[in-house]
Order: sequence, then C-alpha cells, then structure tokens
Amino acid sequence: MTAPGEKARGNWSGTIGFVLAAMGSAVGLGNVWRFPYITGKYGGSAFVVVYIGCVLIVGVPIMLAEFLIGRKTQRNVVGAFRGLRPASPWVITGWLGIVSGFVILSYYSVVGGWVLHYIFLSFQNSFAGRTPDETTGL
Repeated sequence: MTAPGEKARGNWSGTIGFVLAAMGSAVGLGNVWRFPYITGKYGGSAFVVVYIGCVLIVGVPIMLAEFLIGRKTQRNVVGAFRGLRPASPWVITGWLGIVSGFVILSYYSVVGGWVLHYIFLSFQNSFAGRTPDETTGL
C-alpha cells in the first residue's frame, strides 16, 4: 500500500525476467561482439578462465551490493544513496550512474545508426560485386 502522495511502483513479475534483464545489462553488447575476437587473439581458454574469475571476484559482489541497496531503499539510484545516508557525498555515485547510462546510450545510438544505414544499403543491392574493403566507405 502506498502513502498519500506516492506513486505505486511496479515489481518484477518473476525472477527469470529479472535475472535476464540484469544479465543483459551487465554483459552488454560490447562483450558479446568482442568476446570471440579477444579469446581467439589472446590465448582462448586462459583468457576465459581469467575473465570468469574477474567477473566472480569483482562483478558479482558489486551486483549484489546494488541489489541490496535497491531492495532496502525501494528508490531510484540517486534516492537510494540519499535514503541510506542523507548528507553523504556518495549521492554523486548515483548521478554518475545516470550520466554513464546516457554516455553508453549515445555510443550505441551511433552503432544502431550504422546498422540501419547498412540495412538500407543492403535493400538497395549496394553490396553486389564489391569486396568487404570496398563497402567500408559506403
């Protein structure tokens, strides 16, 4: 039940949707695109072992801390830090999270634009008879 003047907040309908959304956010497209290239270039299995170790040692504790802060405060990222300790300078961390989200969005917007451009060119049959090097400047 919400207090007067507060909006009702939505909840995840199930744990599978939440886990998939968290994994997609954590992994990101950059890792999916570059992972096969990096593993092939720098030693395959040794790289994978170190990568998984770093994810477990660094990524999992940070992810769990984010979950715990969100569960405790039930607020957005800035409000969560304000709720934990109102006069703390750690509120800046919440704002940095928001700014970094916009920076990442701007990067992937450019990549999405490239994809749409090349899809449009493929429908015009612009790639017929060309080598990959010739299609770079299209």
